[in-house]
Amino acid sequence: MDFLNNKRFAANRSLASADAERLVSASSMGEDAAFELKLRPNRLGEFIGQSKAKEQLAIALEAARSRGEALDHVLLFGPPGLGKTTLATIIANELGVGFQQTSGPALQIQGDLTAILTNLRERQVLFLDEIHRLQPVLEEKLYTALEDYKLDIIIGQGPAARTHVMEIRPFTFVAATTRPGLLSSPLRSRFGILLRLEFYTDDELRYIVERSAEVMGVTIDHDGAAEIAMRSRGTPRIANRLLRRVRDFAQVRAAGIIDLATAQRALQMLEVDAHGFDELDRRLLRTIIYKYDGGPVGLNTLAAALAEEEDALEEVYEPFLMQIGFLDRTPRGRVATRRAYEHFGIPMPSKAGLYDRPALFD
Repeated sequence: MDFLNNKRFAANRSLASADAERLVSASSMGEDAAFELKLRPNRLGEFIGQSKAKEQLAIALEAARSRGEALDHVLLFGPPGLGKTTLATIIANELGVGFQQTSGPALQIQGDLTAILTNLRERQVLFLDEIHRLQPVLEEKLYTALEDYKLDIIIGQGPAARTHVMEIRPFTFVAATTRPGLLSSPLRSRFGILLRLEFYTDDELRYIVERSAEVMGVTIDHDGAAEIAMRSRGTPRIANRLLRRVRDFAQVRAAGIIDLATAQRALQMLEVDAHGFDELDRRLLRTIIYKYDGGPVGLNTLAAALAEEEDALEEVYEPFLMQIGFLDRTPRGRVATRRAYEHFGIPMPSKAGLYDRPALFD
């Protein structure tokens, strides 16, 4: 078990390292935390986008307030950078209760979880980020806490050990994950409200960029905000990060004013194109198109050609390219789509025999 946990930890750290090098990464970086805290809305009415999730949450919050009870446990899932932590803080603000935050990797022993649960106040919100990385033994401890507001504690060791049941004040457990498929069925069944967060539209992101610029005291026009929004991969975190970099460029090269031309020049310098691709995305697509005739090419071969880890390709680089239709995963390997060829201005070869020829594997 220790070997598997160490292996999983090393893999997660490798993926985080690969993602942290990218300006268009949706994962949170060190500088993002303090900046996002300033921009984070405090009320549900101020939260932009996610209309379906907001409607469900608004009804549940109103019902819980009218009954004077703790809100049902909430599971927030979806890609990183879409506002899961923000929604968790909004839930606490709307209920007028305390808020405590931790994460799956931060809880290492049963004593950590016990201390947190036994110190919760009435109807308080406990937010657990990255719940898919919670250790199985701690996950099992959560079951009775979430369902019956009780916690089983073993006192002593060996034949003298005995079980003591502690009562926990009713609370609201809000969990967030980017990988809901890794959660066990018993854990998922403990949540009364499951909310999936979707990617944002360009109009929603433009509004977010304009609001963030106002908070930052940056002058930006409609077209400049729209240009940043268009290249943000449908993710507010990326939009705000690009805004910071464009603000720096505008301050030095454009008298601090962000218009369309300034935004385009800044993003060109940052090598973020109209689709939100950075150089790593373009290199991956060019490798498939030029070196392997558009594919299919196996993951091992592609990773070796790019000098990247297979896990990083599969979980960091490829998902966005697949979501917007530039890359396909077929049974025989990775294939560049028509949109990829059009993006580079390359005529697409005939489809005849494209999927029939052997895949290029190591």
